[in-house]
Amino acid sequence: MPYRHSATRSSWLAALALCIGLSVTGQLHAATGTTITPNYKDADIRQVIEAVGEVTGKNFILDPRVKAQVTMLSVAPMSPDAFYEAFLSILSVYGFVAVPAGDVIKILPDANARQMPGAELERGGGGRPDDIVTRVISVQNVAAAQLVPILRPLIPQYGHLAAHPPSNLLIISDRASNVDRMAQIIARIDLAADQDYEVMRLEHASATEIVKLVGALNQGAQQGEGGGGPRVTVVADERTNSVLITGAKDDRLRYRALITHLDTPLEEGGDTQVRYLRYTNATDLATKLQSQYSGTGAQAAAGKEAAPPAQRGEIGIWADDSTNALIITAPPKIMKSMMAVIDKLDIRRAQVLVEAVIVEVSSDRAAQLGVTWAVGGADLDNAIGVTKFPGTTGVTGVASAIIGGGAGSDGSTNATELLGNGLTFGVGRLKDSGINFVALLEALESDGTSNIIGTPVLVTLDNEEAEIKVGQEVPFVTGNYTNTGTGGGGAVNPFQTIEREQVGLTLKLTPQINEGDAVRLKISQEISSLLPSSAAVDLITSNRSINTTVIVQDNATLVLGGLIQDQVTETESRVPLLGRIPLLGALFRSDSTKKNKTNLMVFIKPTILRDNVQAAFQTNAKYNYIRDQQMLLKPKNVRLMPQTQRTVLPEVPAAAPATDPESPVIDLREQPAGESVEPGGT
Repeated sequence: MPYRHSATRSSWLAALALCIGLSVTGQLHAATGTTITPNYKDADIRQVIEAVGEVTGKNFILDPRVKAQVTMLSVAPMSPDAFYEAFLSILSVYGFVAVPAGDVIKILPDANARQMPGAELERGGGGRPDDIVTRVISVQNVAAAQLVPILRPLIPQYGHLAAHPPSNLLIISDRASNVDRMAQIIARIDLAADQDYEVMRLEHASATEIVKLVGALNQGAQQGEGGGGPRVTVVADERTNSVLITGAKDDRLRYRALITHLDTPLEEGGDTQVRYLRYTNATDLATKLQSQYSGTGAQAAAGKEAAPPAQRGEIGIWADDSTNALIITAPPKIMKSMMAVIDKLDIRRAQVLVEAVIVEVSSDRAAQLGVTWAVGGADLDNAIGVTKFPGTTGVTGVASAIIGGGAGSDGSTNATELLGNGLTFGVGRLKDSGINFVALLEALESDGTSNIIGTPVLVTLDNEEAEIKVGQEVPFVTGNYTNTGTGGGGAVNPFQTIEREQVGLTLKLTPQINEGDAVRLKISQEISSLLPSSAAVDLITSNRSINTTVIVQDNATLVLGGLIQDQVTETESRVPLLGRIPLLGALFRSDSTKKNKTNLMVFIKPTILRDNVQAAFQTNAKYNYIRDQQMLLKPKNVRLMPQTQRTVLPEVPAAAPATDPESPVIDLREQPAGESVEPGGT
C-alpha cells in the first residue's frame, strides 16, 4: 500500500518516529516492489539522506559541509530506484554530489567532486546522468588546445576541462549527462580536412567571372586560426582560363558540379548569337549598340591573344538587312546585358491616326460704275478733252477701232476686244469732219463665294515624322511677247512664259505619345486653293499655313488656329471740281466697291492605335465610307456601255483566326455599311 512521507524541522521527535516507520516500511517496499510518494518541506538534508538509505539499503558518508534545507514535492508514486535518482537530482540542485567508494557513497560539495575518484567511463558507457565522471577524448583532426576556449563555457564551475597537446587529448570531468553532450559536440567538430586540389579548365565561361560568382558563396567567411574559415577556396588562372579548387572532398564535389553547370555553351551556341528583330530596324540598332558597348572590351590584357574573341573582351555587332537580324559576338556578361537592352527596344510601337479638318468659307463682292468721254476733231484724232479712270475703258481707242472698221489685215484689234467687263453703254458722234464726241457708261457687279473643307488623314508610328500632299500643279502666266519673223512673209510668233505652282494641301507631323493618353504633336500644315474673282486679270490663290506644337488627348479634337476677316474697300476716281457737281458730277467720276469676308478654322484629332484591334476598327470605318460613296452612284452601269459596270471596292473577306495572342484580328464586315463613319468626323 503506497504511503506519503513528509518531515518538518518543527519536531525532531516526529521526524525520528517517521524515520523509524520509514525504515520498517522501506524494507517492506523493497520486498514487495510497491511504490512510495515522498514529500519534504524545508527538511534537513541529513534526514532525507537517512530516509533514502532506509528505502534503498545504501550506506552514505556525509561531509561535515553537507548542510541544507530541502523541499521535494511529489504527487506520483515512484519506485525505490526512481527515488534514488530523485535524491541525486536534489544533491545536484543544492551543490552536492554522491561519489561511489566501494560499498559506501560519499556525500560532499560538488566543488571537490573532480578531485575524487568517480566512474571513469569509456565512450558509450552507462551510469546515471547525475554521476560525476571523468572521460579522456582523443581528437584526430583538430588541435585539442584550440577546442578548450570553445568548450570551456559549456562546463560548470565545478567541472574540469583540459587539453594534453603532445597526445592531442581532451580531459573532461563533469556529470555524465554533460560529458556525453560534450563528446557529441567534439565529434562534430573533429572532422577530416581533405585539402586536395582540383584544376578545372573552362571551355565556354570566363574563369574570372566564375570565381567572382562562386566567391559569393564564401562571402563573409573569416580566415585564421580557430575561426570558421571557408571550407572551399576557388582561384582563377586567367592564362589558362582554369579554376583551382581546394577544400573538403564533399564540398569540392558540390562546387565542381556548380562550375560545370555554369561552363556550358549558350543556347544558340558559342559566344556568337543571331537575334532576329521583329519591329526595330537591324541596321539602326546595330550602330547604336556598337556605339554603346564599343569601349567595354578595351581593357583586354596582352596575354589574352590565345583565348577566344569573346574571352578577350572583344565585341562585334553587325546587321543582316535581308533577314533584319543582328549577329553579336560578346562575352557572356555583356551578351546578357545587350539582350536585355534589345528586349526593351524591339517592341511593337503604338501608331497614331491624325485627322485634320480645315474649314474655309469666303465671299467676294464687287460693284463698279463709271463714265468716260472724249471730245475732239475728225475721227477724234485731235482730242480736245478726254477722261480715263482706273478700271474703265478708254473711249478714244474704241472710237478709232469703230471708225477704222474693226480688225484689219495688219492685226489691229476689234473694238469689242477693248471693251471692259459688265455693261458698256456709249453715245456720241463720229464723223470725218466737224467736232466729234463719245461717252461710255460702264457698270459691273460681281459675287464670288467659296466653301472649302479639307480632311487629310495620316497614320504614323510613335515619334516618326510623316507627310501627306494632296494637290495639283496650276500654271500661271508670268509674261508674254511677240516675235516678228525675219522671213519674207513677216510672220508674227507670240510667246508666253508660264510658271507652275503646287496648289492643294500639305500636312507634316511628328506625334509623341505620353505616359497617359495624351499625344504631343509637332504640326506643319499648309492649304492653298484657287479663288474666283472678276476683278483680276489672272487666277487668284489663297494660302493658309500653320506651324505649331500642341498636346491633345486621345480621340479629342483641338482647334489649331484660324482667321475671321471682313474687309471692305471703296474707291472713287473723279475729275477735279466737275466730279463734285451734284447730279452732273456723276459724268466726271468712277466709283468701285469691294467686300471680302473670310472664315477659316483648322482642327486636329489624334487617335492612338495601340494594337491591331484599334487599327482594324479605324480602317473599317474609312473603308466602308468609301465603298458607300461608290454604291450611291446611279446607274451602276456605265452610260452608253450597258454591259460595263462601275468599279466598286469589294467586300472585305472574313479574317483568319489570330495565331498570335498579342495580335488579334478583327473582321471588317462586323460594322454595317450604312453605319460607317465619315473620315474626319468630329
